[in-house]
Amino acid sequence: MTTDAAGTRTAYGTCALCEAMCGLEYTVGSAGVESVRGDKKDPLSRGHLCPKATALVDIANDPDRLRRPVRRTADGWVEMEWDAAIDLVARRLSEIRDSRGRNAVGVYVGNPNVHSLGAMTHGVPFLSMLRTRNRYSATSLDQLPHQLTNMLLFGHQLRQPITDIDHTQFFLVLGANPMASNGSMMTVPDFGRRVKQLQARGGRMVVIDPRRTETAAVADEHVFVRPGSDAFLLLSMIHVILGDGADRPAGYVDGVAEVRAAVADFTPEAVAEVTGVPAETVRRLARDLAAAESAAVYGRMGVSTQQFGTVCQWAIHVLDILTGNLDRVGGKLFTEPAVDLVRQKITGRGHFDLWRSRVRDLPEFSGELPTSTLVDEMTVDGPDRIRAMVVASGNPVLSAPGGRRLDDAFAGLDFMVSFDIYVNETSRHADVILPSTTALERDHYDLIFSSFAVRNVAKFSPAVLPKPDGMRHDWEIFRDLALRYAALRRRSPRERLTRASVIREVRFRLSPARSLDVLLRRGRRGLSLRALRRAPHGVDLGPLRPRLPDALLTPNRRIDLAQPLVLDDVARVRAALAGTPAADGGLTLVGRRHLRSNNSWMHNAPRLVKGKPRHALLMHPDDLAPRRLTDGDAVEVRSDAGSVRTVVAASEDVMRGVVSMPHGFGHERDGVRLSVARSVIGPSVNDVTDPDRVESVAGNAVLNGVPVTVTRAEDR
Repeated sequence: MTTDAAGTRTAYGTCALCEAMCGLEYTVGSAGVESVRGDKKDPLSRGHLCPKATALVDIANDPDRLRRPVRRTADGWVEMEWDAAIDLVARRLSEIRDSRGRNAVGVYVGNPNVHSLGAMTHGVPFLSMLRTRNRYSATSLDQLPHQLTNMLLFGHQLRQPITDIDHTQFFLVLGANPMASNGSMMTVPDFGRRVKQLQARGGRMVVIDPRRTETAAVADEHVFVRPGSDAFLLLSMIHVILGDGADRPAGYVDGVAEVRAAVADFTPEAVAEVTGVPAETVRRLARDLAAAESAAVYGRMGVSTQQFGTVCQWAIHVLDILTGNLDRVGGKLFTEPAVDLVRQKITGRGHFDLWRSRVRDLPEFSGELPTSTLVDEMTVDGPDRIRAMVVASGNPVLSAPGGRRLDDAFAGLDFMVSFDIYVNETSRHADVILPSTTALERDHYDLIFSSFAVRNVAKFSPAVLPKPDGMRHDWEIFRDLALRYAALRRRSPRERLTRASVIREVRFRLSPARSLDVLLRRGRRGLSLRALRRAPHGVDLGPLRPRLPDALLTPNRRIDLAQPLVLDDVARVRAALAGTPAADGGLTLVGRRHLRSNNSWMHNAPRLVKGKPRHALLMHPDDLAPRRLTDGDAVEVRSDAGSVRTVVAASEDVMRGVVSMPHGFGHERDGVRLSVARSVIGPSVNDVTDPDRVESVAGNAVLNGVPVTVTRAEDR
């Protein structure tokens, strides 16, 4: 940090809004942050930043932001003192646990938690103290198939192979839009420049997607595919590679013969009618993948949030492995972060189906149930029905399927607490809201996404702004609540003091920075918090490198492709292939994201929502004409789960038979205190997605490939 004669200082840090971990340079004056620029010396982002970074200032200065705890009363929201709020929340959670059982308390954890060091060091252990099986998170709305297949093949849910994009020659992208996201489950800031560098060295990027996305627009080739059919396509590519004899798996890989048998029926010709991809295109892409000097297949949310999402993610791994691109420079490699969540056993390897949900008999994964069944557990009477909810920085009313049903369910709870800085579509139902400082006002280190980065880096970001008077950091809120709750539980005859609980309470008293220092010193990189403080731009730990089989955490340090859980689902894909008719003229819905948005919670930043509206339903002109619709018409989009009204926009960027609506809108609900967001028009896409439809293995939400009808909206 440097300060000039006028008292203006320059500070450096990491953007904590999304997975990209862009390094930022702040100019800070007496009135706060005056400008935000990309940090050109950051070894990962290299000066890149996106428009969202400037919103860090908007969030800190937002007049709608809560700065004290509030309690909902018949006369509206009333501010509370911190100690009174902490006591109330701890007491009500303890009372409901005593009277209704521990599973009567439900937990939902939203995406922003993984972008906060304090939420990771203190929020996670507090929520585990509740000892409920009714735990839910954004994981099962997004990347659950990733984590399950990682666990099955590599021995740990976070042992995620990362594309070595800075060296690859052939990059195949499905159901992902890194030009808008800067990567996801692959932290890759400055993606656009990296693609240009890939192409400059003679490499190619091919995008397979139902929409010509921002990423497809800069690709060497874009291939349309029907929503929800990626599993058929990927299995047919495996079929081609094995049929050509082009497979070259490493010596520590088992199960190739079983995979060969499983994909025998998935010829490119057999799947062409279902996928909409010509057989000759499938064969060419599979052979290009196998023949490339180095290659990587990357599939994200679009291929996870569909019926056969687990098969899709497994098939992507299989393609990388069969072509010899796993653990290969320019292919897929495992990271070596300074704080290694896997090696240091900070995060468990994962477990699956140890118990099931009460109402729909859906399996847990690593202690969480699928969020699609949260509404059932809140509304269907019986033992262990959820009577109280703890919502940590989440907004499931907009982010989970069946949003309207969830909206009603939250309104019927006996008690609810939200950890949030806004009164939003979900937190408006809370009895108490506990707001924390924002990203500019607290220290940060990216524990999670350093494990997914395309280059090994470590960076500590001290708070840019001081903590406002009377506010608390998230870790302080979790600490105080945990200690108060623990004291109440010790009074219960059902509870007893254990050595583990004593150690946990001691750890709650450590600050996140102190906890981070302990983790850094235990790592293999020889770093400490002091060392990171002396490196404001971050420490470059070098490129990814081959590490297998030593980095495998499977019991025998081998990869078994023939996972029964997945092969059983491949059989279901085969049955679906036989029973799936060709395109029948109906419409299927897919989502989309925008560079200037982030899920549901950044529409209150004026500079991010200005400009042309983004809520329109995209539809191919050839699909408009038979329905007697024209560009700009008001339409009703209807599914089995519900309907919404919006406007339609003609676009040849979507495949015929496909419509696209963005995620995160729908702020017009009564009681929402977001003055800017409420003026942003557009419905919530999750009012038409169906919580009763889940991915066939892990139970991930099905948010893509939703059958819909689109008709002219009737005047009201």
